[in-house]
Amino acid sequence: MTWLLALILLPLVGAAVVAGMKSNDKLAVATALAVTVVELLLVIPFWASYSPSGARIQQATTMDWIPSFGIHISFGTDGISLVMIAVIALLVPIVVGALGLTDKLPAGRSAGGFLSLIMLQEALTIGVFAATDVFLFYVLFEIMLIPMYFLIGGYGGPNRQYAAVKFFLYSFLGGLIMLASAIGAYALSVDKYGKGTFDWATLVTVVRDAPKGTQIWLFLGFFLAFAIKAPLVPFHTWLPDAAGQAPIGVAVLLVGVLDKVGTFGFLRYCLPMFPEASKALAPLVLVLSVVGILYGSILAAGQTDMKRFIAYVSIAHFGFIALGIFTFNEQAMVGSVSYMLNHSLATGMLIVVVGLVIMRGGSTRISDYGGMAKVTPLLGGMLLIAGLSTLSLPGTNSFISEFLVLLGSFVDHPVYTILATLGMVLAAAYVLWLYQRVMQGPVRGDALFLPAPTGSPTPTSAGSASAVGTATVVDSKALKAIKDLGVREIAILAPMVVLIIGLGFYPKPVLDTVTPSVQQTLSAVQGGK
Repeated sequence: MTWLLALILLPLVGAAVVAGMKSNDKLAVATALAVTVVELLLVIPFWASYSPSGARIQQATTMDWIPSFGIHISFGTDGISLVMIAVIALLVPIVVGALGLTDKLPAGRSAGGFLSLIMLQEALTIGVFAATDVFLFYVLFEIMLIPMYFLIGGYGGPNRQYAAVKFFLYSFLGGLIMLASAIGAYALSVDKYGKGTFDWATLVTVVRDAPKGTQIWLFLGFFLAFAIKAPLVPFHTWLPDAAGQAPIGVAVLLVGVLDKVGTFGFLRYCLPMFPEASKALAPLVLVLSVVGILYGSILAAGQTDMKRFIAYVSIAHFGFIALGIFTFNEQAMVGSVSYMLNHSLATGMLIVVVGLVIMRGGSTRISDYGGMAKVTPLLGGMLLIAGLSTLSLPGTNSFISEFLVLLGSFVDHPVYTILATLGMVLAAAYVLWLYQRVMQGPVRGDALFLPAPTGSPTPTSAGSASAVGTATVVDSKALKAIKDLGVREIAILAPMVVLIIGLGFYPKPVLDTVTPSVQQTLSAVQGGK
């Protein structure tokens, strides 16, 4: 058994075991944490076994599934899928460890049920990134919607059912359109070889030789599915609802990992399989990317809900990733792939920290907070680190990715690049605005105070505070007994802080890993073997 199969099967086994622990939440959390930490540790030798100078697809394994139709259970990895598998292996134990700190399970729901769905989601998502049979990819692409649907619909906010159905229908419809294009590619292989196949490497050589018009139609089927998943404007409307209603841990996986299936699909399927169509339709994608950057940034600045704020920030960031991919420039594309990883780290940490804020205050509204850093300075510092990474401050992990995207895209598309740069300016404004509103200034906001008793005196001096027994009174209102970060919370956030700062100063391991795969993708687009 290869390392890759072990990474897929281990969380599946863990999900089955934990699903039966519905009566013991503590045991379920401990078991799930042990399984997901082992999964993370397995990624270390898996990464070490990958050779950037080796074959495009490594750790390959293939088994017959439906041989009469050329369908196989076939997995393998390249540098691009490797970094995404690594990031999901990192985020899942953080989500498991944060359970209870960032989310309270609804009444009647068990930790075993929740965590089994989380681990099932992990296994299916790794399978999507590793699949090298196009039909298998489609099947996993659709099946991975199921655990996410139940995680949002069963454990989310007041409008969770609406958000879950909208998420499912958007992605499912996109997948069906992709299936139609996959069948079209299969038909081309029948015409060429007399026997059809869904093998990715074979279809790349078959479809790329098809007429340009045929490529465009087949490209659109794949592109639409991935544009919905990414999400690119105007296919984005499901994300704010889903992220806004999802539990914090689920939002980490939704925004940090599942969305990357879309941009991964551009790189693995759209560009190598349909090079002529990719080049012909690139101007349209570049326009959508820049519109997404500016649109997402402007709407993020106008949000009143912290979770929806993060969703619109992510829409803007995905515009940068798509911009770098469809400029067909090596620097820009390397920047996009590293951005996929770095966005997961920055946004994942931002969502977790926001979840810790919400659990303390009981509200997602930005206006219900203020001056919180005076009460919880460590939490304020963590929000600042996550925010600075989100706005791509030099010295944080996201900076090199955004810099490479802009540097590479400016060569052939200076106008688009200049417009995209405005998104960086807006990012600094909306991230610092969020931090200032929530953490700075005088302590204020309904989320930080106990409900005022009937007949309480009217405040006479803004910002005045006095001690009454063990409570603090500010403007005649009693401040909640809000604790700063504890040891467990610091342990959860520490790995992301280390990676955000470490990759900010030394991104070479990631860049060296993804660059050969990017070069091979560009070679396929440009007509190389």
